[in-house]
Amino acid sequence: DTVIEFGCGDGNQLTLAEYPSYIGVDVSVEAVKLCSQLFNMDENKEFFVVGERDDLKGDLTLSLDVIYHLVEDAVYERYMQDLFQSSTRYVIVYASNKEDDNALGASHVRHRRFTDWVSQNAKSFKFVQKIDNKFPFDKNDQKNTSFADFYFFEREA
Repeated sequence: DTVIEFGCGDGNQLTLAEYPSYIGVDVSVEAVKLCSQLFNMDENKEFFVVGERDDLKGDLTLSLDVIYHLVEDAVYERYMQDLFQSSTRYVIVYASNKEDDNALGASHVRHRRFTDWVSQNAKSFKFVQKIDNKFPFDKNDQKNTSFADFYFFEREA
């Protein structure tokens, strides 16, 4: 019933989805303002800056295209804690899952094997499924391909 997206960004992904109740969280004050304005007529959507609310709980938490942008270890650790601690049932992650500090020389990208973090730090969650990207990364076609796949986790009873 309740979806929390950590890294809601500009709300573009949200325009493609319908959730009974949605909470978007982002590090960017501007992104939160933009989403609040974009969805101001929808009372089922709320938006917060990271750290503004530490009591958020949802049936599903989402991380879409975020983890590999968390280059600082402390930021990554806090993000992963928030992502899994806020979920009462499911977590879906769209990210790469490999170790690589500097993909293609981009300082804003750090690939991490995040499933190792989950198995070590979110023991109440089990890995359910991975769905491979239909358009795997091709360095000659970076606009239409991605190095991310979908990973599904479920909280064990």
